[in-house]
Amino acid sequence: MKKLTRSGLTALLLSASALTTPPALAQDSDTLVIARAMDVNSLDPARAFCDTCQFYLTAVYETLITLDADNETLKPNLAESWEINDDFTEFTFTLKDAVFSDGSPVEAKDVVWTLERLKNLKGSPSFLFADITSAEAIDAKTVKITTAAPNAEFVNKVSAPYAGIVNADLAMENGALADESAATDDKAEPWFLAHSAGSGPYTLDSYSPENELRFARNDAYYGDAPAFSEIVVTQISDSVSQAQALETGQVDIAMQVDPDTAASIRSDEVVTEIVPSYNFLYVGFIPGSEGYADVLTKDVRQALALAVDYDAMLEFTVGGNGAQQPAPIPNGFPGTEALEPREYNPEKAKEMLEAAGVSDLKLVAGYPNDNIYGVDFNIMMQKLQQDFAAVGVELELQPLTWSVWRDGYGSGEWPVTAVYYAPDYYGSGQYVAYFGMIDGVPWLDTAAVDQKELLENTTEQTLYAEALQASGEEAAAKYTAIGEQMQDETVILPLVSPNLVLAYRDDIEGVRYSACCNLPLAEISRK
Repeated sequence: MKKLTRSGLTALLLSASALTTPPALAQDSDTLVIARAMDVNSLDPARAFCDTCQFYLTAVYETLITLDADNETLKPNLAESWEINDDFTEFTFTLKDAVFSDGSPVEAKDVVWTLERLKNLKGSPSFLFADITSAEAIDAKTVKITTAAPNAEFVNKVSAPYAGIVNADLAMENGALADESAATDDKAEPWFLAHSAGSGPYTLDSYSPENELRFARNDAYYGDAPAFSEIVVTQISDSVSQAQALETGQVDIAMQVDPDTAASIRSDEVVTEIVPSYNFLYVGFIPGSEGYADVLTKDVRQALALAVDYDAMLEFTVGGNGAQQPAPIPNGFPGTEALEPREYNPEKAKEMLEAAGVSDLKLVAGYPNDNIYGVDFNIMMQKLQQDFAAVGVELELQPLTWSVWRDGYGSGEWPVTAVYYAPDYYGSGQYVAYFGMIDGVPWLDTAAVDQKELLENTTEQTLYAEALQASGEEAAAKYTAIGEQMQDETVILPLVSPNLVLAYRDDIEGVRYSACCNLPLAEISRK
């Protein structure tokens, strides 16, 4: 049988996609249409945690501080200035004059309420602000936030889209709570699926799950008027269909075109740029799954890591358009320059598995059936399956819808999963706070299930505390040491950090990749 290469498959699908392309959307100069596979878990700022959520929240809710175009420098947003005490435990922000979309002023009380709700709701992004001990409105324009321990990254965290300031009065009128009862008694999530309460240049018009997300211009916006009267994000799942819609003018921007597909685009009216990203896809081992505590030991996990041909994985998934990533901290973030790449050594992997007394190992991987950053999860996992088979390990693949995967994720239903991560702000601490084998960190709970003693790493916890008390090169050195600990424990195994394709019509300008916000919609306009 003739082998179909990735580029050949792309060309075949692109030619066939005319049969499956969605109906044309009405467009004019005042409407921006974006194609992407939407991964929305919520539109509530304190619950949302997804790529689509990042650019939605950034356009609708404004943070105190935001990230500049260099993806490293912080700049004022709702806060015109801020001060930090010497030990990184007190952060005082002075607000500029701004109004919410209903015309009411943005005040310190709204900041306090927003951050308290974000912490107390215990939603997906709550881990970022778990260390807040108090938030105080000094006056209508001044707020002071105190953390339980030194946190040199706190101002970076404030630039995360999930920290967008919410109109407290409006949200409370519709069932939102910020006190300690929020985790059980807050009833606002359905309201946030149909309404918004921010100060950003756009508002939520409507949302239809797995169909479209519509923004409307905020006519009360206090800053420069938004370029579009409406923005429509339309659900188009695969890369080739997104490219087809872009070439035919049905959409203005396609967010998930892979490099192979981008190379197949022939229209002179389409611009494609390939840029490095901080995004990555990874496989996660879950030793706490029933029956695997004595099977997925560290030696076995390290052996499985040695079985992966990382160069071939990169070529197979993105045609070489990306990079290997040694640890679950993205290349280019503080502390990553000194990390050694993962080794590919299948013979050593076999020796380690034999020494561990493991034979005929069978694993099940449950993962989302999706295409993220131009990487098809099925293709990635089939390559992993092939690599594991070469060392005598059987990997059964279970591609799942997002809803089914979310139901199983964290319950120990499968010993292996795969997912992706994009930065929420510029700073390495967020990855330790999410992936570290530290008490209270999400991935320790996920991987250990109810057996934290299997994986908890007190050395990592100490290094993290030291990193948050430091800055500059001293902090970077601590994050290098943490990255080495993460490599050694081999719970999170990054497989590919893909380059990002920016694909858009040539009459669109302002499209760029943001390390906090994915796609800053407020900067985009039509020529």
